[in-house]
Amino acid sequence: MQTRQGQSIEDASMSIIEDEIVSHDYDTWEWPIVRRIIHSTADFDFARDNRVIFHDDAIQSGIKSLNNGCNIITDVNGIPGLLNKRNLADFGNNTICKISDDKIANLAKKANSTRARVSMQQSAAEMENGVVVIGNAPTALLEVISMIHQNEARPSLVVGVPVGFIQAAESKAELEKIQVPYITNRGRKGGSPVAAAIINALFKLLRSSP
Repeated sequence: MQTRQGQSIEDASMSIIEDEIVSHDYDTWEWPIVRRIIHSTADFDFARDNRVIFHDDAIQSGIKSLNNGCNIITDVNGIPGLLNKRNLADFGNNTICKISDDKIANLAKKANSTRARVSMQQSAAEMENGVVVIGNAPTALLEVISMIHQNEARPSLVVGVPVGFIQAAESKAELEKIQVPYITNRGRKGGSPVAAAIINALFKLLRSSP
C-alpha cells in the first residue's frame, strides 16, 4: 500500500514528466505505461529515440491475463523483486524465474548454451496463457521467439526489453515480427526496472479499468 507521502512524491514526479515531455503520440492506454517507464528510469529516450512499441492487442491481452491470475515468467530474479506485491497477491499471479536453479546451470553447460536460454526452455509449460517478461538477456528473448514460432510456447503477452550491446536491439527487432502480443522498445536501452515498470503499469490500468 502506497503511503500518503509516497503517493505525493509519485504524483509530483508524474507531473514533472508531463511538463517536460510536452507532447507525444502514444494513446491513452499506452502513455501511462511509457510514463511509468520514464518515472522508473528518469530517461525520456523511451518516449523518443528508444521509443516503446506496442502490438495492437498487447495491453488488453496483458490486462486480461493478469486479471485471470496468470503466471509471470521472468529471465532474472531482480524483476519479481520490483513488482508490486499487493497486485500479485490480489490477482493471484505467480512469478517464475528458473535462472538460478542448479538444474538450469547443468543443462546449459551440457548444451553449451546460456542459462537464460535454457531457463526459458524449461518454463514452456508455465508460459501457457502467461506473461513472459525479459529485461536483461537477449538470448532469453530470442529463445522465447523461437519457441513461439515452433508452437512450443503460447504466452498471452511477451514484454521484451533486454538491455545491452550484444543482440539486445536485434532481439527486440525480431520480437516486433511475431503475431503474439508484445511490448518492446527500440535500441540498446532496457533492463529490469523497465520490464517491471511495464507490468506494474499494466496492473494499475487493470485496477482502473471498468
